[in-house]
Amino acid sequence: MPIYVYAVTRADHPLRLEGLQGVGDPPSELRYLATKELAAVVGDAPPELRAKRRDLMAHQLVLERLMADGAALPMRFGLLGPDDDAVLGVLEEQRDAYRRRLEELDGCLEYNLKVARDERDLLHEILTGSPEARRLDAYTREHPEAQGDKVALGELLMQEAQQRERTEAEGLVDRLAPSALRTAAADPTAAHFLNVSFLVERDRATALSEAVHQEAERCGDSYDFTLSGPLPPYSFV
Repeated sequence: MPIYVYAVTRADHPLRLEGLQGVGDPPSELRYLATKELAAVVGDAPPELRAKRRDLMAHQLVLERLMADGAALPMRFGLLGPDDDAVLGVLEEQRDAYRRRLEELDGCLEYNLKVARDERDLLHEILTGSPEARRLDAYTREHPEAQGDKVALGELLMQEAQQRERTEAEGLVDRLAPSALRTAAADPTAAHFLNVSFLVERDRATALSEAVHQEAERCGDSYDFTLSGPLPPYSFV
């Protein structure tokens, strides 16, 4: 029977699963499969699994409970194994890799930072700093029929915006990195030019939060900083 896999931990992890429910309707019962050194928290896979809010929350709550008691390698929502024996086989095959990752994550949390900037403020900065952009902007305002110049202006503004946001993102990560053990950059979103995760020691979480606050103060009101966490360390598994 297919089984749903939530996380991998050390075999000596407390594995306090009481009061938690698994995914599915009705919710599946949580249990664990253990080898000598590792354990996988699992449950029976529901016949139909969809990313419904209740199931996503159930998955998240299991991970939060495990993380509160020690290092855990979180599996992404929807990961299934063929049966118990197959999962136990993977725990043995990947034993050394899982142990290394658990050691790296021990006592650590993940935080994600997204940063957006007001488009009008960025445009003003580009026009202030680029004579060619100012020239094209003024010319196309006086000559609205100049389609070629409008295209050239649009391309120039896009290139300048991408370069400036890339430079700003790199600078932010460089200044915040000392507060973390590791960083993992993800693709920017449609609204955010920076999307980065930090692996942080539990007792350094406040230091990261304070560093992010200082950067937000430095950048000013035209920037929007969103720090989320603690989160399961998906970005570092």
